[in-house]
Amino acid sequence: MKDLNNRVAVVTGAGSGIGRAVALALATKGCRLALSDVNEVGLAETAEQCSIAEVRTYRLDVSDRDAIYAHAEQVASDFGQVNLVINNAGVALSCSVREMTDEDFKWIMDIDFWGVAHGTRAFLPHLIASGDGHVVNISSVFGLIGVPKQSAYNAAKFAVRGFTESLRQEMKLEKQPVAVSCVHPGGIRTNIANSARIGKSENADAQRKGFDKIAMTTPDKAANIIIRGILKNESRILVGPDAWGIDALNRVLGSAYQPLVERFSRKNLYI
Repeated sequence: MKDLNNRVAVVTGAGSGIGRAVALALATKGCRLALSDVNEVGLAETAEQCSIAEVRTYRLDVSDRDAIYAHAEQVASDFGQVNLVINNAGVALSCSVREMTDEDFKWIMDIDFWGVAHGTRAFLPHLIASGDGHVVNISSVFGLIGVPKQSAYNAAKFAVRGFTESLRQEMKLEKQPVAVSCVHPGGIRTNIANSARIGKSENADAQRKGFDKIAMTTPDKAANIIIRGILKNESRILVGPDAWGIDALNRVLGSAYQPLVERFSRKNLYI
């Protein structure tokens, strides 16, 4: 996919953050946009900002499998085709394994992993039918390394990475006309920390201030990197200098990165 003009792009979680920024960037590239979110107010604001493009909005809870499959059929019917799917919707949870509830674990997995997996599978037939499709799944740098108090988030984002990398290989081996990319953002200046669930012994203010300190990249910058990666058909799209650093750390040290993360966590998370 070398040209995005007149392509139909689906973006979940488009009501704010990376999803909104990606939608705006795609609008400037001439895409026709199918935007979804559970936040209808934020979604309407995004649609208004994308008014230079053809835009349709949909309220979608990505934790609802049946809703995702119905959404895929509706978008294909509304636009006549689907070329690009960006499974972006996500939430955060900061909690130790010992304190984490089953409800919170299920909540984050249903959105951050199953939302991506079902979103991919629901749209895949339409992407194949387009003759030139692309799936973009948003993982995280926490899909590259494990971090204390992020076990559930790690589980979801590692799962997204494995699912997406496997799919990319399948599409190539089966000679299907669908490219596949996995995105690993570092700290992005979005609202995700403010809306995160946290464990009962966690300090919410400290968590948010800590996130603000490491959020190095703006959503607009992240969107530009993602779109550039799409046009280059990159298998792994690293977003932000911290993402590049963490990826390099993992490649060089392997599992030996863990003492470094423990040292950082002792200073910043166990206070």
